[in-house]
Amino acid sequence: MESEKDKNSVEKPINKKNNTKNKPNFSNKNRQNPNSAEKKDVSKEQPKEASQGKSKHYNNRRSKSNYAGKRYYNRSKSSNIIKKETNLTKFPFRKVSVLVPLYNEEESLTTLVNEIKKAFTNISPDYEIYFVDDGSDDNSLQVIRTMAKTDNKIKYISFRKNYGKSAALNVGFQNVTGDAVITMDADLQDDPSEIPNLLKELTNGYDLVSGWKKQRHDPFIKKYSSRFFNYITRLMSGIKIHDFNCGLKAYRKVVVKNVNVHGELHRYIPVLADWKGFKISEIAVKHHPRRYGKTKFGISRFFKGFIDLITVIFTTRYIQRPLHFFGLLGAISFLAGVLIDGYLSILWFAHKINLSNRPVLYLGTLLIIVGVQFFSLGLIGEMLAHNTKKDDSYSIKEKK
Repeated sequence: MESEKDKNSVEKPINKKNNTKNKPNFSNKNRQNPNSAEKKDVSKEQPKEASQGKSKHYNNRRSKSNYAGKRYYNRSKSSNIIKKETNLTKFPFRKVSVLVPLYNEEESLTTLVNEIKKAFTNISPDYEIYFVDDGSDDNSLQVIRTMAKTDNKIKYISFRKNYGKSAALNVGFQNVTGDAVITMDADLQDDPSEIPNLLKELTNGYDLVSGWKKQRHDPFIKKYSSRFFNYITRLMSGIKIHDFNCGLKAYRKVVVKNVNVHGELHRYIPVLADWKGFKISEIAVKHHPRRYGKTKFGISRFFKGFIDLITVIFTTRYIQRPLHFFGLLGAISFLAGVLIDGYLSILWFAHKINLSNRPVLYLGTLLIIVGVQFFSLGLIGEMLAHNTKKDDSYSIKEKK
């Protein structure tokens, strides 16, 4: 019996599933612990605390990262600078030279420089301010020296004596380095805020832009004598601008390097440029009353202007063909003399009128002699022009 029991016990397989239900499970995983519920609650709360800890840590990083914040604001400032640079008015000039001839203008120089700098704050090209001191007797040179020590954009030349505005401009034209040149007087009557307008007109295909003081703040004599002078110049030169002698002008570099200003010809720079084939325009500009000093205008300047006008007309139109000028004058004089003497000859032959008491006979003879002399001068001028003819007397626009 015992053996059969043993066999049955050996042969029957053990049912683990059933046994597990009946037998207690002493594994560590399923052990009951009185603190297990608390642990489960703690384990459920841990992710929230962890997430809160992360957010606090992130907030702390943001609050503590002041350096990063400063870097961020620095970038915004640099972006603002870039925006300001993009808002600048751009011109196709690498550099602009402001040429200022002066004579005894010590009171106005500091204000003039500040206004010129202000005019260049909203435009893109680099600039230089070039003073030409025409032998001033006051402290103008000392004021320029003081400003030039602290500002490398200020340059100057000083003459030992007063040579005149034309000489100052001519020397300045030879020494400026800008692609565009602005000329203005130092008495603060010319407004530097017009510089962008002049440059803008210059970019429209012109080589020289002259200012027009449409509303002038000058003494009565200077104002109306200038109007008459400009009318005569416009009539004789054929250039349709209103103000030839305005100090505020804009030039391309090629103009100032090809125009030779001497004597008192600075009033006729537009005429000289037109003769060289450059395109000329004009815009209205502001004009202010003189703040300091006194005007350099004298009555002799009015008469010298007309003499210089004759010089300009001759040197621009007839320098290569002088016989056209002297021949025209000689022809007029010669024909007038022939007509007078011919009329008197008819009276003498036809009516037997005595001509000894007629001074018109001497006038006719004089006109004939003067006409022949004009022809002679024209021929001599033609020979000189032919023998001294050079290629550099022509203004060449392009060469390959």
